[in-house]
Amino acid sequence: MAVITQVNPASGGGTCTRFLRAAAVFLIAAFVLALQPHQAAAAPYAAMVIDSRTGEVLHSRNADTRLHPASLTKMMTLYIAFEAVRNGEITLETKVKISRNAAAEPPSKLGLRSGQRIAFRYLIRAAAVKSANDAATAIGETLSGSEAAFARRMNRTAKALGMSRTTFKNAHGLTASGHMSTARDMTTLGRHLLYDYPEYYNLFSRRTTNAGVREVPNTNRRLLASYRGADGIKTGYTRAAGSNLVASAKRGNERIIATVFGGKSSTARNAKVAELLDLGFRRAPSRAALRKPRRPAYQGAGVVVADAGDSGSSEGAAGKTIRVSGQVNTSLRPKTRPGRAESPVLVAALEEALQTPPAEAAEDTARTAPQAEQIENVQTVSAEGAVQGDAIRNSIAVALAEAEAEPAPPAQAATATVIAAVQQVPFTGLRPVARPANLALANASPEPEPVVVTRLSTSGGRYWGVNVGLYTSRYQAEKVLLRTALSELETLDGSLRKVAKTRRGFEANFLGMSQDQAELACRRLNARNVTCKPIGPS
Repeated sequence: MAVITQVNPASGGGTCTRFLRAAAVFLIAAFVLALQPHQAAAAPYAAMVIDSRTGEVLHSRNADTRLHPASLTKMMTLYIAFEAVRNGEITLETKVKISRNAAAEPPSKLGLRSGQRIAFRYLIRAAAVKSANDAATAIGETLSGSEAAFARRMNRTAKALGMSRTTFKNAHGLTASGHMSTARDMTTLGRHLLYDYPEYYNLFSRRTTNAGVREVPNTNRRLLASYRGADGIKTGYTRAAGSNLVASAKRGNERIIATVFGGKSSTARNAKVAELLDLGFRRAPSRAALRKPRRPAYQGAGVVVADAGDSGSSEGAAGKTIRVSGQVNTSLRPKTRPGRAESPVLVAALEEALQTPPAEAAEDTARTAPQAEQIENVQTVSAEGAVQGDAIRNSIAVALAEAEAEPAPPAQAATATVIAAVQQVPFTGLRPVARPANLALANASPEPEPVVVTRLSTSGGRYWGVNVGLYTSRYQAEKVLLRTALSELETLDGSLRKVAKTRRGFEANFLGMSQDQAELACRRLNARNVTCKPIGPS
């Protein structure tokens, strides 16, 4: 028998309602949590700090652990691009056609379209500053034909650089199976970028740059703006890698390179890198001899990699790199003209006769009579050649007969025989025309007057310079000069930084430049909103 109990709304109804509402909220929350993706575990942390001048390790933690490098990969892509330009594989102005594969790369990207043509220099800028994946892929495909072939070249170059625990699978650094590196290897790559291609290093310190299709900001601009002396190098981020960064900073004579893998955010990563750079400057000596890393052998066009699976190789053997030389080992002899036979060569016989010692001349003369019969076997080239050959044979026979009848002195026997034979050969060719008697000769240009040097000049015509502003203190002017020199190495390299004190303040000047250099430097600096005006000779 069922018992039905009526609930009094005034007493127990409120409790039941609250219970049902709580249960509903719990079920909804559980359902929402089930729909959310699982949070990825924090990426492993690794760090490395070195003195860039000597390569000395100042700090390391998990430096040899293989981790995801993310867009730090583009440092290798750029290194190979710089190598290709230096070795003439491509020029900065070469127009590159963007493939469908490159255009389809996910962000970060420049937004290139399939079939679009763009100068190679803009692809380099976009990869270095914007960290554009489509630009990196386009660089690889342009230099090696495909991204897979370019990855093989990246691995060859990594091996040559000593990056023993790095394997690349693509040009941009997006997560791929087996695409791994270490903090130590990426620090090594950053140091080689700095010293192997210093003419391009200013790219990494630009806050913004013109990438051909638009102006793009630097992904590392926050650290460049906040840390004193920072001038590069490259950031990277993926979920698997976390926030990565290879950074470099210079203060005075000291330069430190610090690498961080696995930052929880870009802000936390930058803070850690700043901490490691400070540690490096504290531990590095103020003075140290510069020992640049050795640049590896060129790994570009003309390098063939033998497959380890070829016949005759042992199982599991590593591939062997073979450099193909362009040197010609054999030179093919040109074919004779059709219808003509090879003409006789008498020069060797003449030289041999002329070089015969006097003591042997008489004996050779006695043996030359039977040799006259062998001359009949000489074949001539044409009708004219046949006549000339008969004359030579007759002349030599007469000379030999005369030599037997009246022997010449031992010192002149062989020489007289050959000369007589040659002189009696009738000439059938064209004789040179005599010079006209009334030939007018052109007057030779007069010798230049001697120049008396009274003072040696070491300026080499570099009397120009540029002024980059007027400042209230010498320290501020020197700071601007250093920052400007680092950002514009291409035109200011070799110039003299000088602070001139005036009644109005301290002028920051670069001196020792030609007029063209000064004007070019100001155009480039003005394009980046940096005050600059040329200074002519006074």
